[in-house]
Amino acid sequence: MSEMRDADEARRCCRCLVAGRVQGVWFRGATREQADRLGVSGYARNLPDGRVEVVCCGETGAVERLRDWLRQGPPAARVDTVVCEPLEERGYHGFVIG
Repeated sequence: MSEMRDADEARRCCRCLVAGRVQGVWFRGATREQADRLGVSGYARNLPDGRVEVVCCGETGAVERLRDWLRQGPPAARVDTVVCEPLEERGYHGFVIG
């Protein structure tokens, strides 16, 4: 039973809203590349207000590394803020652009 609890604690999901110059600068594509490298699943999509929503699930350390990367983004981006909140585990397979 404790092994199952340890496995659950070793995984994490979160939803992040990224604001700044993050649309039209290949932010979602670069996020997918980073997520694939880290073994993180979920999605990235543009929001009508100019932000990008990123939902990511995976091993806690990998999700934290992706969250750290979101604060910088790809070279053409300018990230002003990243606000993340925890989510319940989701059954995503791979990382997609929405």
